[in-house]
Amino acid sequence: MTRVAAVDCGTNSIRLLVADCDPATGELTELDRRMTVVRLGQGVDKTGRLAPEALERTFAACREYAAVIKELGAEKIRFVATSASRDAENRADFVRGVLDILGVEPEVISGEQEAEFSFTGATKELVAHEHLDRPFLVVDIGGGSTEFVVGDEHVRAARSVDVGCVRMTERHLVVDGVVSDPPTEAQVAAIRADIEAALDLAAETVPLAEARTLVGLAGSVTTVAGIALGLPEYVSSRIHHSRIGYEQVREISERMLTSTHAERAAIAVMHPGRVDVIGAGALVLLAIMERTGASEVVVSEHDILDGIAWSAA
Repeated sequence: MTRVAAVDCGTNSIRLLVADCDPATGELTELDRRMTVVRLGQGVDKTGRLAPEALERTFAACREYAAVIKELGAEKIRFVATSASRDAENRADFVRGVLDILGVEPEVISGEQEAEFSFTGATKELVAHEHLDRPFLVVDIGGGSTEFVVGDEHVRAARSVDVGCVRMTERHLVVDGVVSDPPTEAQVAAIRADIEAALDLAAETVPLAEARTLVGLAGSVTTVAGIALGLPEYVSSRIHHSRIGYEQVREISERMLTSTHAERAAIAVMHPGRVDVIGAGALVLLAIMERTGASEVVVSEHDILDGIAWSAA
């Protein structure tokens, strides 16, 4: 067993997993898993820079995580940074801050590496399910980008495209600094056009039509699942490996894009940090299901974070 700490810093949230990994048996025993919405990518699509307040929110979460890692005695730490920090002009400030707090330098990985980690984390358990048809299409809908990976036990093709719940919200739903509440039909159509163009790009590399099981990762997908299941609160064990049908996703997507901020905030499983971006995230999932013809999405709580942990082990 190797005790490792994995940190995944995305555009919208930063997450920590401390786990004991046994590469010989493929068993991962979770000791601590937590998520903090820090919105690191705030404004980066427009300015090309990480905002000072976004950096400070992220560093505050890193200080909290450093205490947990020390308490649990992780032998190895791997910190992976994704879309927002990959694009930013001032990413050196981000790298320096993380190094000072956690003692490791964040690895600003490519979209293809991101996809590899996501696939490993999401499918390591699923390969034992004989009733799930292969190949898998793993989609990781993040804040700034979405990763598409097709594979069986190993990755066959992967592509990262620049559509995510935060990027689409900021690009199309923010007017004079305020998120439209609810969006207009024209705004929703503009998001849909960006998503369809991104799917065209993904399809150049990844054989989307060959997939037999769609596996969905990250907060937009798990939130849609929690709403579909009617959970009174967020229960990871109920969401993990749940299967959500196309009609449910379509209904929830329409609901999120026609409701007010207050109505979305009142949903029991909704994290406060997702209230303004869930509409765009749900629409990305819906468009993927329509493009691939998937009748359902298998939801996984194990994703890039678990893949990072395995790579550290």
